[in-house]
Amino acid sequence: MVMKNFSLPIDKNIFVGIDVGSSKICCTISGIDPIEGTFQLLGIGTSSSSGVKMGSITHRDNLISEMEIAMREAETMAGAKVDSAIISISSEQIRGINTQGAIAIQKNQMSNVPIQHEITESDIQKVVDLAKGISLPIDRDILHVLPQEYMIDTLDKIKDPVGMSGHRLEAHVHLITVGTTAATNVANCAQELGIVVDGLVFQGLASGAAVLDQDEKDLGVALVDLGEGTSDLAIYHEGGIRHTSVLGIGSGNITNDIAVMLQVGMEEAKQIKETYGSAKASMSSPELEFDLPVKNGGLARKISEHELSRYVEARTEEILRLVKRDIIRAGLKDNLTYGVVLTGGGANLKNIIGLAEEVLELPVRIGKPKGIQDSVGVASDPQFSAAVGLGIWRYRPDELQSNYEIESPIQNTMRKVIEWFKDFF
Repeated sequence: MVMKNFSLPIDKNIFVGIDVGSSKICCTISGIDPIEGTFQLLGIGTSSSSGVKMGSITHRDNLISEMEIAMREAETMAGAKVDSAIISISSEQIRGINTQGAIAIQKNQMSNVPIQHEITESDIQKVVDLAKGISLPIDRDILHVLPQEYMIDTLDKIKDPVGMSGHRLEAHVHLITVGTTAATNVANCAQELGIVVDGLVFQGLASGAAVLDQDEKDLGVALVDLGEGTSDLAIYHEGGIRHTSVLGIGSGNITNDIAVMLQVGMEEAKQIKETYGSAKASMSSPELEFDLPVKNGGLARKISEHELSRYVEARTEEILRLVKRDIIRAGLKDNLTYGVVLTGGGANLKNIIGLAEEVLELPVRIGKPKGIQDSVGVASDPQFSAAVGLGIWRYRPDELQSNYEIESPIQNTMRKVIEWFKDFF
């Protein structure tokens, strides 16, 4: 695995996240105010992304160069040097699976009959290790181990069994796996820049850490991160992750449709989409027209916002229908009390809430990073959700304590971070 032999940054107050996307690379530098106990965004840097397509590295040198640009910009803004970072990963190589394991809590050495015994952290570790001990292809690794709940004998839906007693302990766990090559290549690019990789985090989980409330996670919500090349889905219910997946389609497909239909370049198509496009054509005007770029001495052309939005709506609806199908296949649609939260750059598309509620038949809101002090004024933009979430990830006790696959020395390092964080509260 790539997530071995990592260390903390020199300054323990500084936390760095690098979000690797198909349209942009974003580096955030954040910290905790030791007096106020608040999370602060200290610096942010972005760069265009030409080395990644649909979450997979297509040009290694380009990615390294673009990561460096984003890093240096963030360093300049924050006045701090990046020594280590947590990096996002999202591709069709991501797979989610629910599994379980069970152990006898303890047996009397003089008898084969189990006796009541108080459950310890060691018991939790054992049962989680058993749950994640599934057979994987040689080219796949476990990225996240996320306990959902525990059962003690006939008592179920237990979140923290430590200190309770029983004969049998069972753990229900959600595993997120990733292609070994994909994970290794992402980590190696960062290491080429002298960055110590503290861990890789599924982009959908990073976004969820930044935009979701605990009530949403408890009562049921689907987080959809609409990226350029992929769309990440993470479904929460009863406080735990129930389903994760990555769809190989994103807002970049909308841009591509515009480029093809209007015969313009991709950058021009993206600007047209963001300026004039609507996810619901019925909410755009057939009378309002705008000029299309003229190339190679061609004739001047105009198109109405309504005509453009027909292309936008068709592809956006396709993406949302794929999300809906995935939710239904997971058998979780009826558990989504809080509906769907859309985030990522694609969530900025005008009128997307209206279309999403029609297609998904669920309440929908736009997810923006929460609970941060932001002097640079970007935290309210959904496109930065994952990048902000990566910074939050390192000192969120609820997420870290569920990540049992992080082994020594990582586990010890993360535990120190958590303990340091708790000292201020």
